[in-house]
Amino acid sequence: MSDVRIRVADGLGRITLDRPRAINALTHAMITDMAAALAAWAEDDDVRAVLIDGAGERGLCAGGDIRAIHDDARAGGRTAPAFWADEYRLNARIATYPKPYIALMDGIVMGGGVGVSAHGSVRVVTERTRLAMPEVGIGLAPDVGGTYLLARAPGELGTHAALTGAPVSGADAIHCGLADHFVRADRLPLLIEDLLVLPIEDALARHTETPPPSRLAADAPWIDKCFAADTVEEILERLTEAGQDTVVAEIGTRSPTALKVTLAALRRARLLPLAAVLAQDLRVSVACLRGHDLVEGIRAQVIDKDRTPHWRPATLAEVTEDMVAAHFA
Repeated sequence: MSDVRIRVADGLGRITLDRPRAINALTHAMITDMAAALAAWAEDDDVRAVLIDGAGERGLCAGGDIRAIHDDARAGGRTAPAFWADEYRLNARIATYPKPYIALMDGIVMGGGVGVSAHGSVRVVTERTRLAMPEVGIGLAPDVGGTYLLARAPGELGTHAALTGAPVSGADAIHCGLADHFVRADRLPLLIEDLLVLPIEDALARHTETPPPSRLAADAPWIDKCFAADTVEEILERLTEAGQDTVVAEIGTRSPTALKVTLAALRRARLLPLAAVLAQDLRVSVACLRGHDLVEGIRAQVIDKDRTPHWRPATLAEVTEDMVAAHFA
């Protein structure tokens, strides 16, 4: 039985991620099923648009199945690279899809969940949205083209989001260019009903509201000043001088290697098209798969849940420029 429900109703191609107990975390089979549906619908004149949502009440998608990635890494890392390659191809297809691709980004939208939604052309968030690229907390850098999206957020808001891994609200997502429309969660069923019978613009007009104020927009002055630095060490120094001790502590729990690789990936992504960023993501992800921190990070956060990862190297000072550069080779 597939973990994706795929069907067509009234000209709308429907994709529902259907692993609610895992917050719809993506498996390789789900990626394959979605790619096949999008390929078929792109050529089908009876399909005018695509809509993706998630089953259950917790969110659209918590990301990739990192338990499977953990197990694969421990076994030698033979299947995860193929999963990532197909996932990133799917992200690229979504970004260039020839028909409207509507993503309902309600609840948790993290990692791979961002990849199957934020590259779409019509992105809807709610008051329950918690969007994040939290990879630095498990010894990985943001992938699925996440650095491409974050590098294009206003000022240094994307750098802040990537290095903290902290979730942002629906209002923040719109301010950062990661989403387009704000709709109350209880109105999503009505929005779907209207999308089946009305033009997309008309359906949205019935339900879209002005989002609440963005907290990140209010914090932009100190975020831009601190996160514009060229190194993670200098970012932390500026945060300390600005009295942002909570942010310093939050970043201090992340993988030192992943932090430095992520900052390098973000700066490179500013100058690259999406296809090149996705190729970069694959190189970086495979390099992380072969390292120590990814297995250790997933162990600490998901397997044993002791929330006490033992990073190696353990400090930013021990992470050399050559170590960082090797992730992009």
